[in-house]
Amino acid sequence: MKPSRTAAAVAAAALAAVGLAACSDDEPDDGRTHITVTIDAGLEQAAIDAFDARIAQFEDAHPDIAVETQEYTWTAGTFTAQLAGGTLPDVFTVPFTDGRGLIERGQIADIGDLTAELPYRDSYNPNIAAAGEDADGDLWAIPIAAYGQGLHYNRTLFEAAGLDPDAPPTTWDEVRTAAKAITDATGEAGYAVMTNDNTGGWILTTVVNALGGRTEADGQATIDTPAMREALTRLHDMRWEDGSMGDDFLYDWATINQAFASGRIGMYVSGGGNYGNLFTQNALNPDDYGLTVLPLAASPDAGVLGGGTLAAVSPNAEPDEQAAAVEWIDFYYMEKLTDQAAAVADAEVKAETGQPVGAPELPVFDKAAYDEARSWIAEYVNVPVDQMAPYTSQVFDQPLLTEPVHATQEVYAVLDAVVQTVLTEEDADADALLAQAQTDAQAAIDAAA
Repeated sequence: MKPSRTAAAVAAAALAAVGLAACSDDEPDDGRTHITVTIDAGLEQAAIDAFDARIAQFEDAHPDIAVETQEYTWTAGTFTAQLAGGTLPDVFTVPFTDGRGLIERGQIADIGDLTAELPYRDSYNPNIAAAGEDADGDLWAIPIAAYGQGLHYNRTLFEAAGLDPDAPPTTWDEVRTAAKAITDATGEAGYAVMTNDNTGGWILTTVVNALGGRTEADGQATIDTPAMREALTRLHDMRWEDGSMGDDFLYDWATINQAFASGRIGMYVSGGGNYGNLFTQNALNPDDYGLTVLPLAASPDAGVLGGGTLAAVSPNAEPDEQAAAVEWIDFYYMEKLTDQAAAVADAEVKAETGQPVGAPELPVFDKAAYDEARSWIAEYVNVPVDQMAPYTSQVFDQPLLTEPVHATQEVYAVLDAVVQTVLTEEDADADALLAQAQTDAQAAIDAAA
């Protein structure tokens, strides 16, 4: 891949066209363009220091831009409220599943002319770029990270249960057996799942995919299926027969991360690149951490659910702010993937402040570019890569499946209720639950269309 350059040329043109930004009432009249960017909520001070250092580097290189931060972590409910209330920062992130809908409704800025000038615009994996493109192929939201789901596990709890942490489960039956062993030996939840704020549907879809099923095909809901019944039966049996799932059945992404990092969960499913959040926001002990691939059924349709993150710009941003926002996205998120000097600078700051360097992700371009970028920062890697080897040595060989494309979050919300009911009602009628979920999901898909 060619060395990256920023969107300096196009940004300069935009700035020249509009002149210096007219400062709002609450911005200093210092002649600079002011933008707000996201910083994860709940970061440890060292992580905040690392972020501030990157801002300082950016402002040194872009003296006409001032960057301010706003705490932000995407969840379905809070994002919807912030979007409606106009309280999002100028630069914010959303999952791949939200991109097309936001674009079609004009709820993010059209930065297609700016992104067209990025030197790596045509290097994206087309399937990944599609998440941020409009119907004409213009890139309104920039893919900054991709992931494949993984099985996260606590090595310390494995050892306490007499399990080998270097040989994690390779089948769903082995997951069940290990979960019961952990609970029997430690009293902690051997296995837990998210169920709240659309995450229950996300993880249930993940497991159904791994079993060879789908929750949507060709614009039709495919929920009332054998694969879905198998996934729910496994949850039911682990919960009610084995007692290996603890007593909290309202986890969302943030709370399950907290519980896992504090040693209260033996295994859970989430994005394979989740180590950074577990460490920087939840004080994970690296010695506890293990990561492996999802078990896949012996079906030609089985695969690992993948997704990713888009960086978008507020529709309320003025043209000069949009240009500055793209400069920031390019600098903070993308240059470390495309330019060796930028990758080293980013890794140095993180390493110096004790932040994780080298946690696994999937390529947004291709694997050759991914491997090259990782080679640039090899000397700074400070995460327990050997403990992630069961994942990194296999995930690129697993079939990668995209998330459902129609009414994704709405369908996930429908499935939240199914998972919650199965985990809280021992005699839940799975047939009735799935029949109703099939109807409700199809209604959501039809409404979105």
